[in-house]
Amino acid sequence: MSTEKKTTITLKTTVNAPVEKVWDIWTKPEHIVKWTSASDDWHTPRAENDLRTGGKFLSRMEAKDGSFGFDFGGVYDKVEHLKTINYTLGDQRKVEISFASNGQSTEIIETFEAEDTNPVEMQRDGWKAILTNFKKYTEAHN
Repeated sequence: MSTEKKTTITLKTTVNAPVEKVWDIWTKPEHIVKWTSASDDWHTPRAENDLRTGGKFLSRMEAKDGSFGFDFGGVYDKVEHLKTINYTLGDQRKVEISFASNGQSTEIIETFEAEDTNPVEMQRDGWKAILTNFKKYTEAHN
């Protein structure tokens, strides 16, 4: 077993919406399929979410031209309503997300362990693009 320390990446954003709305859009499959993509040529045609400690989630991410796709999924380690979502991905990497309410805005802090296949900068940019899509979708959704 490797004792090598994993590289972690932390992203932050402030969404101009109350935490209840942010939480719903982050966690409900009908919304997840609308914002979970890193670029306009990708989409998420399917999402499943059993939002509870021990529950599983899965988002199917695909290139719109059908050339490539993969399942992004894992198991929830901790779910604290309106505050925290921690999970372990299928490849055993850990992700921690916190939601901090500031009245009509919500700060999201997302920390994830980088994988070894792609450059750290590419992973950071991809996850940041998805977080930016989430912010735009949430702020535009009434």
